[in-house]
Amino acid sequence: MSAQPDHAPVTAYAPAPGAPAELLAQLRADKRASTWVPAFEREWAAALEESRRTFSLGGLYAVVQDWQGRLASAPAVDAFVASGCDDGDFIDMAELRGRRRRR
Repeated sequence: MSAQPDHAPVTAYAPAPGAPAELLAQLRADKRASTWVPAFEREWAAALEESRRTFSLGGLYAVVQDWQGRLASAPAVDAFVASGCDDGDFIDMAELRGRRRRR
């Protein structure tokens, strides 16, 4: 009988060491830079402070992952807005992600 698990462990998302700088450069080049760059910098600073207190990188990884997602989905969002579709019955994805993490 083997003591090995029958499934592969899930590895946590870990961005490349240069990912935050690359992401910031992409945000600065985006048409939303005036609002996105300060927001990213605020979230990054808060996550950095939290990581210093808790010795955990999870918050930093989450900030990078969230902003990578925002940047990647921006063209689709622009196309949706330009199409004139009604978005009155939307679901706030940040709230939805928060519920999933609390479980």
